[in-house]
Amino acid sequence: MSAPKILLLPGWQNSDPGHWQSRWEAVYGDHRVEQHDWMRPLRGDWCARLEEEVLAAPGPVALVAHSLGCILVAAWAAHSGHAHKVRAALLVAPGDLERDDLRQMIPGWAPIVRRPLPFPALMIAADDDPYCEAGRSRQLARDWGARFIDAGARGHINSESGLGDWPEGRELLNDLLKEE
Repeated sequence: MSAPKILLLPGWQNSDPGHWQSRWEAVYGDHRVEQHDWMRPLRGDWCARLEEEVLAAPGPVALVAHSLGCILVAAWAAHSGHAHKVRAALLVAPGDLERDDLRQMIPGWAPIVRRPLPFPALMIAADDDPYCEAGRSRQLARDWGARFIDAGARGHINSESGLGDWPEGRELLNDLLKEE
């Protein structure tokens, strides 16, 4: 079976150069799904961009999502006829877009789609994420049928978390792809 194309799905405002997703793009050649508007994300537009990228891939894909990217995966999978191309998804630090403050900053994403994902998924979330309480992350993982790993005190698992190339995350992705 051919290796999947890794599609990176950053969250709101994109992933800065120090973010592990940007590092993976530089180190491993993973492909970032570019959005038309990183500052005012529209669910329909972001889903359409993901659909375009999945269809453009010559073979299977693996989704590597951070924050709003996790919510995007659930929304896209619920409506796409091409989810069968996804071998697996690594979901990192979902944002709770049903929380009042985040719903106001990023409108149009609530309610969060809570259907089981039609592909294997692993969620990694910190117990001190300022954008999603630990219990909410665990509930989203259950709703999506994703295995859950508690990352401990890592904040939003982004640049401020000091992960660098985050080799542990890459190893978890590789293990997830071997399981499939």
